[in-house]
Order: sequence, then structure tokens, then C-alpha cells
Amino acid sequence: MLVRLCRGGIPAVLRGAAPAHTMPRKQSKESKESKKDSVQSAKPTSPVTQDKSGSIAIAIHAKPGSKQNAITDVTSEAVGVAIAAPPTEGEANAELCRYLSKVLEVKKSEVVLDKGGKSREKIIKVSAATTPEAVLEKLKSEAAKG
Repeated sequence: MLVRLCRGGIPAVLRGAAPAHTMPRKQSKESKESKKDSVQSAKPTSPVTQDKSGSIAIAIHAKPGSKQNAITDVTSEAVGVAIAAPPTEGEANAELCRYLSKVLEVKKSEVVLDKGGKSREKIIKVSAATTPEAVLEKLKSEAAKG
């Protein structure tokens, strides 16, 4: 079977057919705004949340290499924590867990690093029997001290 090619190397049979890939249509302003609202409402309003297993997850912004351990600020996205340990070989991560266990008044074994081993943005899991509100209150009171 011979297929005759026309301009641009497109087979003559396909010339009249609609292209297989078309550009998406522009969204109206209303649908863009509703999409933006749904994305904004999905963001957590607190850096302390409770997951499905019942543990408390704390979003941390770590600042290793500081002179002393301190909670610098508590925002809606993360808790800023200054760590008096260098960011090498996991020393700052271990010190962060020790410091948070002291601040939250729980056992060291109940505070573990969940995500962010090599990043400044970390997730710490607390498996103690407490509430996110109580954890947030202790973090805020510690931040007020410093």
C-alpha cells in the first residue's frame, strides 16, 4: 500500500483529521479562583498535626550550628529551632530530638526524626500520649522564654 505524503510529510489521509493533541482551553477567572481557594485550604494552619496512627507530627525548620538550643519562632508553617550541634554525621538531628524531648517533657525514645535527615525542613514524630494543642502550647511557651 502506498501512502501519498503532502506538505510537511503528513499522510494525505490524515490531513483533514483533527490533530491528536490539542491545546487546553483557558480557564475562566471563577474556576481559577476556586482552584486557588481549594489549594489554600489544604495547607495546614499549624505546624503541629496528628496523623492517622495517633502520633503527633511537628514541622521543623532547623538552624544547626547555633551557640545554644532554642526555639526561635513558631509560625503557621513550621517551628524554628536553633540547634547547638554541627550538621555533620547526624549530630544536629540527634541533638534536635534530645532537645524537643526535654521541651515537650517526654521520653527521648518517643521523639524521632521522620523526614528530612539531610534537610533543614524536617518532620519530627512524637509518639507520646498527648494532644497537638498541648505540644503547640509547650513549643510557644519555650519560644517566649528565648
